[in-house]
Amino acid sequence: MLEIANLHATVADKPILKGLSLTINAGEVHAIMGPNGAGKSTLGYTLGGRPGYEVTEGSATFEGQDLLELEPHERAAAGLFLGFQYPVEIPGVSFVQFLREAVNSQRKGRGEEPLSGGEFLRLAKDKAGLLKMDMDMLKRPVNVGFSGGEKKRAEMVQMGILDPRLAILDETDSGLDIDALRVVGEGINAIMRKPDKAVLLITHYQRLLDVVQPDFVHVLAGGRIVKSGGPELARQLEDEGYEAVVA
Repeated sequence: MLEIANLHATVADKPILKGLSLTINAGEVHAIMGPNGAGKSTLGYTLGGRPGYEVTEGSATFEGQDLLELEPHERAAAGLFLGFQYPVEIPGVSFVQFLREAVNSQRKGRGEEPLSGGEFLRLAKDKAGLLKMDMDMLKRPVNVGFSGGEKKRAEMVQMGILDPRLAILDETDSGLDIDALRVVGEGINAIMRKPDKAVLLITHYQRLLDVVQPDFVHVLAGGRIVKSGGPELARQLEDEGYEAVVA
């Protein structure tokens, strides 16, 4: 599904990714862990097409397409979803209208018919239910007045509505209490744990992985993946720290 080979990327002319390679197949959940400044968020932003993140070498192929040649909205329409560590607030824009415009824009990009108002509301109610979110919250402006946990749950509702093939989730566990962490983790499982989908989960901590249970764990340090393993690697990192494991 996703094939990254020898990827180098810079931000403000500073090299961040330095030869990163990774293969993700359909049906797999991969977790990336690593110290601050290792390049974890840069990887997500580079794959998502955020301006200012320049690829200087290497390749990234998604579903047989050259991902790096696509505009951000084309990557989204192709089935890529990027979840942010700090979801932004958009005052004055209704969340439910924002979500309807987003899903219909992607459907248009794929040559599909738009969802009617009734079809969209049924879909939104179903996905909000998975995340234990009241539909009234989605009538507010995007993320305005939401707690950190509510922003993350709302973002998972968005992911469920957009129904991506590959979800790249950047520290989705940030700001979540124990109960919200379980709700969000179970939401990820319900939406993305399918044979034709995959997840790249960026995190610092074992706690979300206890719920999502990745197939593979990778350690990113110095702009490269330096160690890979199964779920036991995350527990080793939790017990010993990055320096000991990387060394």
